[in-house]
Amino acid sequence: MNFKAIVRTLVFLALLFVMLYVGMNNTHMIDFHFPIAGTTAKTPIHTSAALIYFGVFAIGVFAGMALHTGGGGKKKSRE
Repeated sequence: MNFKAIVRTLVFLALLFVMLYVGMNNTHMIDFHFPIAGTTAKTPIHTSAALIYFGVFAIGVFAGMALHTGGGGKKKSRE
């Protein structure tokens, strides 16, 4: 097995634990303002802090995955 893959998995699991821990301890309702998006400038999103935190985390994971996987570049062949 690849040692690098194991380390990445452990780091990802640690990040998931932090997300779970923050979500469990921030259950109060907040107003989320994100004026760049446009819709929240006039009417903010009023929901639990944990849900906002999860949404931001999920967007970050997807963005990291998209940047990491790249696109169909040429693969090097091992000989």
